Amino acid sequence: MKQTTILFDINETVLNLSVLRPKFKSFFGDECFTDTWFSMLLHASTVSMITDVKTDFASLSKIMLEALAARNGVLISSAEIADILGGFSSLPAHSDIKTALSRLRAEGFRVVAFSNSSRNLITNQIHNAGLDEYFDEVISVEEAGTFKPSPMAYQFASTKLGQPKDKLRLVATHDWDTHGAMSAGLEAAYINRSGAPYNPLFKKPGIYGSTMNEIVDQIIATDT
Repeated sequence: MKQTTILFDINETVLNLSVLRPKFKSFFGDECFTDTWFSMLLHASTVSMITDVKTDFASLSKIMLEALAARNGVLISSAEIADILGGFSSLPAHSDIKTALSRLRAEGFRVVAFSNSSRNLITNQIHNAGLDEYFDEVISVEEAGTFKPSPMAYQFASTKLGQPKDKLRLVATHDWDTHGAMSAGLEAAYINRSGAPYNPLFKKPGIYGSTMNEIVDQIIATDT
């Protein structure tokens, strides 16, 4: 079945987290701690999802930043934490995003922002990145009380959009997200932003590329 609605993961897939690296380097001495913190955040959200801990991405972001500082003997104030996390709402879009989203909408696809972040944060991120006109809808899993890659998150998106899951395709740069979507009955497309190998144990999408325009070329060829 052709997919008519394209869901986009936001953090790293659409928005570029690299602008946070100088902040992490100034506090932790190495910009690679940006990746460590984000991995800790994803791990904490997954544990919370599996064990039914009621929380949100913003709270976990702060908790994981405090934990990272403590583990590395770094003293960090509340104001400094707020400064780092504040940058999360002002991430720039990757350079290939606007053209790619415009092309999809011109072809008649419904384009949806879909993230683990709160709706308020996603809305601010999209606005600050100048992407308001590029998305038809915004969906936060916060409304479902879970996190991706729970099957409930993808089912929530399906229900919210009034579309069967086999009419949805998720685009993400996280293999756990594309695997989760496919396991829940959606199609997916993987954009390799990092150069890291795709986990061979996960379901692999038929659409795979290193730029968003490559992804869009394949989506248009496959789903129209």
